Amino acid sequence: MAPITLFAALSALTLSSPNAERPAEAPKGDAATRYCMNIEAVTGTRIERLKCWTRAEWKNQGVDVDEAWGEEGVKVIG
Repeated sequence: MAPITLFAALSALTLSSPNAERPAEAPKGDAATRYCMNIEAVTGTRIERLKCWTRAEWKNQGVDVDEAWGEEGVKVIG
């Protein structure tokens, strides 16, 4: 009986993951709005890093905010 209960609990966690609610495109904002996204971990570490930059700063890094938001977007500031 315990394995079934554990399976049910883990399934509920999977279904309610925050990624399921994330929009495919980044929310609109003004020039000062910062978009926080996860970036790849630096070689030698497994810790993901979070960067919060404006759309222009992301563009300078070669990142399309709207394209990357569905996978890497975390929050919007401003």
